[in-house]
Amino acid sequence: MTYDSRKPCFLTLVFAAACGFFLSMNVAHAQGGNIIAKSGLIVDLDADKDVVQDNGQIASWKNQVDWKASLFKATRPDGHPTLRPKVESINGHASIIFKKQELLNDDEDAFDRLITGSGYTWFAVVSPGHQITMLKDVCSFFGDLKNGPFYEGFWAGFTDDDVIWAGSRNGRSQQTGNPDNPKVLGTSQLKEGVFYVAAGRMAAGTGDVKIELFVNDPKPAAAGIYPVNPAANSSKMAIGQERDATNHPGRESYIGEMARIMFWERPLNDAEMQGTMNALKAYYGIK
Repeated sequence: MTYDSRKPCFLTLVFAAACGFFLSMNVAHAQGGNIIAKSGLIVDLDADKDVVQDNGQIASWKNQVDWKASLFKATRPDGHPTLRPKVESINGHASIIFKKQELLNDDEDAFDRLITGSGYTWFAVVSPGHQITMLKDVCSFFGDLKNGPFYEGFWAGFTDDDVIWAGSRNGRSQQTGNPDNPKVLGTSQLKEGVFYVAAGRMAAGTGDVKIELFVNDPKPAAAGIYPVNPAANSSKMAIGQERDATNHPGRESYIGEMARIMFWERPLNDAEMQGTMNALKAYYGIK
């Protein structure tokens, strides 16, 4: 039998089909259907999924990761955020509108190790609004700070004029922005109503470690040093404010929207940061 080199053989066709399959899988992967960094992922709150509403208000938001902090719930009558479906500016994905409201997970200890040695990474697809503040430059969109005496935990938010910041607190002193409680501040004001992919990363270890802040770029926008306290004891994680602020609900909360927020119990490496940043930007159509 004569072999015709102009016709592909069966093995060639199989190889081509396999390449096409894996290429299509990689494209879906890069578009955010699967976030690249899965190892150590403990929380993935996605406004497209498992948001339970009650009379037009959000009652709960379910973690897409099977982990002990599984459900984030509204806990006070005036603390319910609302859902905005099919937001055109983020490729038709949903977002959650926070107006000094919060969703709280009731596990007191779930996030403790993130500030006592493991390190952490967080990513958020977030849009700042017009902040109405009671405590200057503390408009938090998440945090697990303990209710006293010195509020250990980690958190992130906006200044009164929408400059993003992030930090950790080790429980050794009270003032925000001192060496125990560094506030890593971005370099530019973000635009109201515009979505950004923001991220924070704290290195692992029990000495002085680096905290970095990212905005739409895998290169850090700002960095600071945090002295780890292995005995620090953070509290419940709140989305929309900095803790279960029973003594002043809404006072240290932000106004804005959130389409996604994710936490890892380790610092992602540079390649993982870049991959995850690019995947989220592509998925949500953020330039």
